[in-house]
Amino acid sequence: MSRSEEETELTTKQLVFVVSDSVGETCELVVRAASIQFHENAIETLRIPFVEDEQTIIDVVTQAKAQQAIIAFTLVNEEHRALLMRLGEEHHVKTVDLLGDLLDVLSGQLKEAPREKPGLIYRLDDDYFRKIEAMEFAVKYDDGRDPRGLKKADIVLVGVSRTSKTPLSQYLALKRYKVANVPLVPESRPPEELFDLPAERCVGLIISPEKLISIRMERLKSLGLKPEADYAQLERINRELEYARGIYERIGCDVIDVTNKAVEETAGIILRHLEQSRDD
Repeated sequence: MSRSEEETELTTKQLVFVVSDSVGETCELVVRAASIQFHENAIETLRIPFVEDEQTIIDVVTQAKAQQAIIAFTLVNEEHRALLMRLGEEHHVKTVDLLGDLLDVLSGQLKEAPREKPGLIYRLDDDYFRKIEAMEFAVKYDDGRDPRGLKKADIVLVGVSRTSKTPLSQYLALKRYKVANVPLVPESRPPEELFDLPAERCVGLIISPEKLISIRMERLKSLGLKPEADYAQLERINRELEYARGIYERIGCDVIDVTNKAVEETAGIILRHLEQSRDD
C-alpha cells in the first residue's frame, strides 16, 4: 500500500446514526464495540435518543441519506422498526436493527409478545445501582473507619483481626446489603454506637486460635515481618478472642465460627440469620 493510500484509509470515517426510543446507550455501546475492529477513529457516532414517532424516523432517514450515514437502531416498537427499515431501503440508507431479530426469535420461542416499552433496562438496572451503592458503603465503613456508618448499615460485622470481616463485607455488598465492620482490639474500646444497635443487625465472628495463628503468621510473612511477633502468638490471640466474646455477650448478637468456612458459606449463614430475625 502506498503512503497516499494508507493516509486515505486512516482518514476515512464512517458516520453512524445511533437511533433509539430510549437513551441509546446500549445501541452506542454495540457500535463502539464493533468500531474497535477497525482503524482508530474509523467510526463516528451521532446518538439520536427518544425516537418515538413516525415523523422523527422520517427526518432521521433523510439526514442519514444527506450525510451518507449508516443507521444502527434499537427500537422496541415493531411498527417503528418496520418503518425505519422500509424507509432505509427506499432511500438507499444502510440500516442495522440491533434488537428486532432477537426480539422476534425470543417472542417465537417464548410464545409471548414483547412489551414494547422503551427504557425497561434502566428500571431493571436499579438493582445494579443498589449493588454499587452497597459496595461503596462497604469500602467507606470498612475496619471501623467511621462509626456513624453503623446506624446506616443493614449488617454490622464485629471481630478480631483476620476473621474475614472485609471479604465478607464486600461479598454481602454484592448481594446489595450495606455492611459496616468493627475490629476488636483489647487495647481499644469499640465505638459506643455499636452498643446502641439492635442485636439482630450485628454478627460476631469467632475463629479457633490455631487457625488464627496460621492466618496471622502468613500475613506477617507477606508483609516481610517476623512470624514471632506478638500478633501471631497464642497468648495474645487467646486474650483477643476472650475479649471479643465479652463484647458479643454485651451486644447480644449472633456469633458465627468462621474456622475453615469459605466466605460464601459464612455469608449464607449471616443472611439466614437476618431473614429469620425479620420473620420474628
